[in-house]
Amino acid sequence: MNQLYFGDNLQVLRESIATESVDLIYLDPPFNSKRDYNLLFKSPKGKQSEAQIEAFKDSWSWGEQAEREFDELVHAPNTEVSEIMRALRRFLGENDMMAYLTMMGNRLLELHRVLKPTGSLYLHCDPTASHYLKIVLDGVFGKGMFRNEVVWKRTGAHGSAKRFGPVHDTIFFYTKTDDFVWTFPATAHADDYVEKHFKQVDDDGRKFQAITLTGSGLRHGESGMPWRHINPSDVGRHWAIPGEVMERYKLTGATVQERLEALDSASLIFWPKGGEGTPRLKWFADELGGMAISDVWSDIPPIGAQAAERLGYPTQKPLALLERIIQASSNGGDAVLDPFCGCGTAVHAAQKLNRNWIGIDITHLAISLIEKRLKDAFGANCQFDIHGTPKDLDAARDLAKRDKYQFQYWAVSLVEAQPSQGKKKGKDGGVDGLKYFHDVDKAGTRKIVVSVKGGGLKADDVRALNHVRERESSEIALFISLEEPTRGMIADAASAGFYESASGKKFPRVQLLTIDGLLSGKQRAEHPDHAPDLNFKKAKAEATAAQPELGV
Repeated sequence: MNQLYFGDNLQVLRESIATESVDLIYLDPPFNSKRDYNLLFKSPKGKQSEAQIEAFKDSWSWGEQAEREFDELVHAPNTEVSEIMRALRRFLGENDMMAYLTMMGNRLLELHRVLKPTGSLYLHCDPTASHYLKIVLDGVFGKGMFRNEVVWKRTGAHGSAKRFGPVHDTIFFYTKTDDFVWTFPATAHADDYVEKHFKQVDDDGRKFQAITLTGSGLRHGESGMPWRHINPSDVGRHWAIPGEVMERYKLTGATVQERLEALDSASLIFWPKGGEGTPRLKWFADELGGMAISDVWSDIPPIGAQAAERLGYPTQKPLALLERIIQASSNGGDAVLDPFCGCGTAVHAAQKLNRNWIGIDITHLAISLIEKRLKDAFGANCQFDIHGTPKDLDAARDLAKRDKYQFQYWAVSLVEAQPSQGKKKGKDGGVDGLKYFHDVDKAGTRKIVVSVKGGGLKADDVRALNHVRERESSEIALFISLEEPTRGMIADAASAGFYESASGKKFPRVQLLTIDGLLSGKQRAEHPDHAPDLNFKKAKAEATAAQPELGV
């Protein structure tokens, strides 16, 4: 069940995810913040942090693609969405916000399709577009399926000119139907909570708190009718048994009055002295499951700059945040989907909590980061399939033809190197990737440069790379190509000589590697050690045994 997809999530959802196959969806899409987000790679001490590359561009513009997707939306079977999108376009016009909402609307329709009737969706956003997104969500799910607008305090004090400091994100919680999974999540009470609130003692010595069994307002149905000699309508109220009480005591009576009788028969009703006043429920301290979680979350801090959890991804969310969501709205073995999975926090949390998962991202940077994260955290216990990345030479050629930069990122990952700055930061100077290694008994960290060629080879490519190696003070250079190198290129690589390690072993200064050779395992980068921790931050190893449900 565990699947990781490289590609446009709209296409993946339509082609690869079955209708009503997913129990829980979490998505943390771009917010239309007009910012470029860079992925920061680990650099060894003393090395300049030059391996920084754009993870994604969070800005949108109206154009042909937006017009095409808008046309799909207004002709969708969901007529409410069609009307809402037409109205938004009349209000907003053909601008960047409308392009963003069009992108989101099409994907939310597909996410609604793949969600099971008992499933839930959590959409993580910020105030940039949250007010518009909620309208779109109401159209897709129906306004009656809105459950919460969760406020997550994502940062501390934050000064801002002429307005209150923006310190929170918004998480919209919707369900597909009224019959959805809910586990009554709770947090631990303060140490003095029981002493303060559970002051009454039952005949058998159990401490309890007498809580109300009525709600405010008159009702004309059975909940407004008398029980025993008590009529809640006399004081402008109605009978209201909390849902958690219904679940805990398995109350199955057809009417409220029958359920109240069942509670009284089990000695769970507290009657005021003299029989006057409204009966209340005995809420026992020894059955206290914790304090119900509200819709304002200030107890989960953001990931600090130096936190061990931080992997360098610009919009990474805390693992605890995803654990809370997954535990609240799914059970063990359920399927969790994240269609904008970034660095993979949602799939990490799903794996940890014994859920199946599906992750989708449009950049190979994200896919390779998630693959490494899961292997570091769970080792061989985490089995998953990766779709969309090349598995053979023909697929590699196709990727190079479609997107040369994603091809470069993928090719660089085959030798466990960091992608270099590339197209978004100006000319790369002949360097598409960087890798570092240690050498026994030699001080310091040494550098390897990587060059990727997805097109035709030129006679002086290897000579040019060797000049780059010397310019960058690198001990070794890796030349990765789709085509087989010529005899002249092989001779040029050999003339660069060898790097001799402290152990006496010699490694070619310029190494010619082909995509076919790397995919088949016939070739690999050669250097004194293969220490990925020098090149990428390592995710904390998780327990390999089955994880229990946590009280969060």
